[in-house]
Amino acid sequence: MKKRVLGKSGLEVSEIGFGCMGISFGLGKPLEKDPAIGIIRQAYELGVTFFDTAEAYGPFKNEELVGEALAPIRDQIVIATKFGFLNGDSKTGLDSRPERIRRVAEESLKRLKTDHIDLFYQHRVDPNVPMEDVAGTVKDLIREGKVRHFGMSEAGAQSIRRAHAVQPVAALQSEYSLWWREPEKEIFPLCQELGIGFVPFSPLGKGFLTGKIDASTEFVKDDFRNIVPRFTKEAREANQGLVDRLGEVSTEKKATPAQIALAWILAQKPWLVPIPGTTKPARLKENLAAADVTLSPADVSKIEEALGKTQVVGDRYPAHLAARSGR
Repeated sequence: MKKRVLGKSGLEVSEIGFGCMGISFGLGKPLEKDPAIGIIRQAYELGVTFFDTAEAYGPFKNEELVGEALAPIRDQIVIATKFGFLNGDSKTGLDSRPERIRRVAEESLKRLKTDHIDLFYQHRVDPNVPMEDVAGTVKDLIREGKVRHFGMSEAGAQSIRRAHAVQPVAALQSEYSLWWREPEKEIFPLCQELGIGFVPFSPLGKGFLTGKIDASTEFVKDDFRNIVPRFTKEAREANQGLVDRLGEVSTEKKATPAQIALAWILAQKPWLVPIPGTTKPARLKENLAAADVTLSPADVSKIEEALGKTQVVGDRYPAHLAARSGR
């Protein structure tokens, strides 16, 4: 697989990464240990060198699985993890106090079985802690060799600028896909200006853009999508036209809808690195094969023209979670 560099940071990664969250968090029953480690290692064997995790995924379990899976090849891969939630639990509120950041770093290093974190993201901006204090703490961790690069997730332009002035931000991780293009308005120009890489999570629209989900799909009890407005039965029914049009394009290109959705992202900017996640080996192979799909500018225009005919229905987050984004 080809490599990309995240902005001006010098951090080189595979052009498609692997989002590990769903292995143990957010999408229903977690994988058992052996299959979890197996799919992470399979991703590496297929060319992935960029793995994304967080203390909050579980919490804690995901980092342990990633650490065990990647320990034998640690010097050949890049690991991104995150801090920012109270006690590491995304349901309990935010906490980016300097002392908490330091504690997360130390505990994550142990769980990941490593002596350094390649990319350390603030998971969500904490309005109660000055951004200068957050960036300054990560800067100290970088000086100490415990962290290599600083990242932010779902942050707004003002927060990014304030942080970057203290410690250069290597990458911003936020949602971006064919059905959520909001970052193009303000965030992409800012990333271009400051030399910040962009890491799209949910590049397949939390699975909807694969064409495997429709209005009749029932999610298991602990699946995060049960509380997402864009995934109500009515919204899925209204948004089906988007997937139908994506399917038409994918048939023409002899690819799958998921591959077209990922190839479209890769065609946007050279400093974008999507991190699709899955628990299924077949889906992993399908996603990573998107790196072999080449879209010309004419192809991209055709895709956008086709999808522009559909108005996406439903918010991407429920209100209480939406309030954490874009700060």
